[in-house]
Amino acid sequence: MQYKVIQRVLGLLLMVFSLTMLPPIVIGWTMDDPDILPFGKSFALLLIGGLLLWLPVYRERAELRSRDGFLIVVLFWVVLGLSGSLPLILSEAVDLSVTDAVFESMSGLTTTGATVIIGLDSLPRSILFYRQELQWLGGMGIIVLAVAILPILGVGGMQLYRAETPGPMKDAKLTPRITETAKLLWYIYLVLTILCAMAYRVAGMEWFDAVSHSFSTVAIGGFSTHDSSLGHFDNSAIEAVAVVFMLLSGVHFGLHFIAWRSASVMGYVRDSEFRAYVGLMAGLAVVSTVYLYYNATYDSFLQSLRHSLFHVVSIGTTAGFTTTGYSEWPGFLPVLLLFASFIGGCAASTAGGMKVIRFLLLVKQGIREVNRLIHPNARISIKINRNPLPENVMQAVWGFFSVYIAVFVVFMLVLMAQGHEQITAFSAVAATLNNLGPGLGEVAGTFKSLDDFSKWWLCLAMLMGRLELFTMLVILTPAFWRK
Repeated sequence: MQYKVIQRVLGLLLMVFSLTMLPPIVIGWTMDDPDILPFGKSFALLLIGGLLLWLPVYRERAELRSRDGFLIVVLFWVVLGLSGSLPLILSEAVDLSVTDAVFESMSGLTTTGATVIIGLDSLPRSILFYRQELQWLGGMGIIVLAVAILPILGVGGMQLYRAETPGPMKDAKLTPRITETAKLLWYIYLVLTILCAMAYRVAGMEWFDAVSHSFSTVAIGGFSTHDSSLGHFDNSAIEAVAVVFMLLSGVHFGLHFIAWRSASVMGYVRDSEFRAYVGLMAGLAVVSTVYLYYNATYDSFLQSLRHSLFHVVSIGTTAGFTTTGYSEWPGFLPVLLLFASFIGGCAASTAGGMKVIRFLLLVKQGIREVNRLIHPNARISIKINRNPLPENVMQAVWGFFSVYIAVFVVFMLVLMAQGHEQITAFSAVAATLNNLGPGLGEVAGTFKSLDDFSKWWLCLAMLMGRLELFTMLVILTPAFWRK
């Protein structure tokens, strides 16, 4: 393990992260916000801390190995979650304990969207903007951003990219050079954010809300500047904008690049994962709309369609925005939507969950096993986009699925041992491990009422969900630390 190189990279990245304290200062200064001092102090502390890490080893340069990349990514997300809580701890406007501040910071950076803050409408805009900014940075991944804009790191970017990027096939690159791939992903991300902000503004939001919500929409994060989330606006046009950009952000970003380069949407149509993604959302929307209308939850069919479509896309993509109390919907619908978050969006998107491609492969594997019972001697391959997949990919998907379920059970049992009832424990772990945000029961609104141990435990669940389990688990194995 090249500890000095790791220290150097970590110091550089921490200094870069200190710059995230500057936009809230500008927002507060221009809007006569009195609460900008915490951001100034945090900027200085993080900059000095990063500098102290970097200076003793600034001459150390070597190519990163895969193990180094895993450790850097895990360390950086842990350090970032702690560092991001600094302005929340120092601010008197939010009055958060250290535990609550770290929970809010980790929730923002992992784009989970679970909150412990009550009274968002009365908070300074610098704090509100900072929460949205954390989600936007965490959406595409700060490590990918670092690989894109910091070639001065002088280290192998592929190791960081592989450890950070979601999905079962992590070696796929859009361009030959990993730095160009990372830049390209961020260009697409930035364009979607700008378009989303403009659409929100046209739909009726003021500029501050439009930009803030575009950050959390494209990041599929779910933080809002209002306690009632997008329900604060009660505007069908705003909800339509959110649905469109949540759907787009849940798509494999490589497909957006192909569509832009070829000036054609056929890349979407031909992609198996995209078809499964759209089909799943459409099917859930139909079921939800019919059930809400049948139970007369809303006054008309159009109202049922409006609310069901929004919440299916929001929960299904793990964004977590709400316009009404979906947890109070009748029958099986709240649990159905929570289960949809386990699937999440497409690989290489900003969505959480296990990803549609893995779900699709599991279904195909199940069908193959049934066919093998009928034709024991047949050689049946699993295909994606008409191309057969290597067996090692299927083994990796099965391994991920089994570990995901095992981790989920362990986290849920620990919460139940803490005294939380089953619905709260189940939904709290689902909401954090899937990076969803809102849960059911005690955590349907906020996670404020949970005890400190449960909040720290769920912070770990958020981190494991964001890094897709194995990046986190691999550093806990003895083999990882052997020379």
